[in-house]
Amino acid sequence: MEAAMGLMRRIHPKHSETALSALLSLLPQHSSDLLSQVDQPLRVLSDMESGNEFIMCEYNRDADSYRSPWSNKYHPPLEDGQQPSATLRQLEIEANDVFAVYRDHNCICCAKLNDRYYEGGISSVYMWEDEDNEGFVACFLIKKAQFFDAQDGSKAGQGRRGYLQEGGWDAIHVIQVGPEDETMAHYCLTSTVMLSLTTNDESSGNFNLSGSIRRQMNMDLAVTDGHLCNMGKMIEEMESKLRNSLDQVYFGKTREMVCTLRPPAEVAQLRISETK
Repeated sequence: MEAAMGLMRRIHPKHSETALSALLSLLPQHSSDLLSQVDQPLRVLSDMESGNEFIMCEYNRDADSYRSPWSNKYHPPLEDGQQPSATLRQLEIEANDVFAVYRDHNCICCAKLNDRYYEGGISSVYMWEDEDNEGFVACFLIKKAQFFDAQDGSKAGQGRRGYLQEGGWDAIHVIQVGPEDETMAHYCLTSTVMLSLTTNDESSGNFNLSGSIRRQMNMDLAVTDGHLCNMGKMIEEMESKLRNSLDQVYFGKTREMVCTLRPPAEVAQLRISETK
């Protein structure tokens, strides 16, 4: 199992589904652990009743059907699918509305129109009871993708960034909320971001960068402002840390390697002059 998880951490996000399917065939006894621990690129399905798109993942799946956070119905229809309690469902509805604002503008706790990270995309929030800890679990998902059609030159997806040929950002935030102790509650946040970028330009050529990063955060917070506000603050803080890590690890190291192997003309000329 440890070797399988190590392999999945090194697999290109585009090939993770194929790799996971192969591992499930090789290790059927660990199928439940693999499905629950391996994060895959998020997929999208349309809710015909509400007219909204929602994200499919292990957290809203029951058998071969997926529950929509908008209509609370399974697609394809499932008669005895798992449902959150009425109280948790109401919190789930509020979370989806607020998270949509965060997706488009950014600031969960107060919906201020500050720095825009996503500028669109697709988001979904799912909640369910945690019977082991007498609390509940919430899963916040955001998918942002862009594709370039080489035939007609059109772009599909949300947003446009320079010479980006194809790109994807999948963010998965799972928060385990413990039972309230007087005015406090314990929150355990596990966040995963999967990034994939491909450029194709005459000046830079074809370039592909992809990978994933996972971090965890634990906090004890007062429930005076509500669970949604507390979870929102934690997600904002975590996403800021993840973006900084990605910038330093992936982009920073990539820039360092590219500039070393293929330095700009002025730098190359300076090096030649120094060797003479």
